[in-house]
Amino acid sequence: MQAFGSIFRQLIRDLASQKLRTLLTVLGIVWGTVAVCLLLAFGFGLLVNQRKSMAGLGDRIVIAWPARTSKPWRGIGKGRIIRVDQADIDALKKSVPGIEAISGEYQSRMRARFGTKIRVVDVSGVAPAYGPMRNMIPQEGGRFIDPIDIALRRRVVFVGNKLADDLFGSQKIVGKTVMLHGSPFLVIGVLKPKQQDSSYSGRDHSKMVIPASTFRVLTGRKYFGDFIFKADRPELNKQVTKRIRHALSMRLHFDPADDQALSIWDTTEIFKFLDTFMFGFNAFLGLMGMLTLIVGGIGVTNIMSVVVDERTREIGIKMALGAKRRLILAQFLLETMTLTVIGGVIGFGIAEGICAIVAHAGLGQYIGTPVVSPAIAIVTTALLGTIGLIAGYFPARDAANLDPVMAMKM
Repeated sequence: MQAFGSIFRQLIRDLASQKLRTLLTVLGIVWGTVAVCLLLAFGFGLLVNQRKSMAGLGDRIVIAWPARTSKPWRGIGKGRIIRVDQADIDALKKSVPGIEAISGEYQSRMRARFGTKIRVVDVSGVAPAYGPMRNMIPQEGGRFIDPIDIALRRRVVFVGNKLADDLFGSQKIVGKTVMLHGSPFLVIGVLKPKQQDSSYSGRDHSKMVIPASTFRVLTGRKYFGDFIFKADRPELNKQVTKRIRHALSMRLHFDPADDQALSIWDTTEIFKFLDTFMFGFNAFLGLMGMLTLIVGGIGVTNIMSVVVDERTREIGIKMALGAKRRLILAQFLLETMTLTVIGGVIGFGIAEGICAIVAHAGLGQYIGTPVVSPAIAIVTTALLGTIGLIAGYFPARDAANLDPVMAMKM
């Protein structure tokens, strides 16, 4: 313990006597730490932002469009239109295992009027399962379509947030009545604002959604334009899609291998591509930050080598007086690790400050919100510790291996 106390006192004296050298060493570590933390934090923030934007369309859903057959099947020629109605959706729900949720979707453009304001809007007729699948979450005080609305064919409407602002202004619109397609509809909810980078029929913030049963009564339309479903687990989407295609082909009489009869968009593939791309991107950013930190570590090694040269005589005297090699090694390693820790702590603080400034600047919609997550902190700390240990070990080893007699003559 007394020996280590002496090492700490020597460390403080060395740092105090070499202020400029200490400052430059610490700055190298600070810069490397900030680089690693910020590159990984911004990469992680961008990944979360992109996932959120993709989930605006729906969280790993599958969208299917009935179209025309491109192959003859059991005596029926190609080019036949495939039509899917509510009975088909109900049959799929009962007969296909692995479906977590499914909903048909009618689509049309209708005239909406509230007071003196008139707009032509996109209207979808759907089932209650549609809302959670498409991440159409209502704002506080409202709700989405429920099974009772379907059963009673209620004239209720769920409104996109941007359309609500345009049509109703700053009024609280839940509970108000809007004229849609010449009929009065009660507003039951407004979409909670969300990020949405992709769509297949326009952005949700400018849509109106009504019960599918009400849509059929209002328009007389029987067949859906598309239907949406998701499996119990995202990795089962492909398997469930095959089952649905086969079940529909048997029910509607078309070749199960006819991809044109039923067009499919599995959004799970987009998430897979995004995760793979962002993993590679973040790995690249982490590598760039690590190289920057290594450069700082090389600076530490160079400076510690100079320290060893300057203190060769002092080391020789200590060894002549009985200081063991491991004590000399510990002294220089401790000095290196202390500088590394100081630089790392300052670097973490700067990185956290920059992330907080960016988060409050309102740029999250474009670049995501950078966060120095526990994983980033662990990776950076591990890099700091490894680089600091390696940077200090070789100069410390050289110091511990000095011949006392030769060292005292220098």
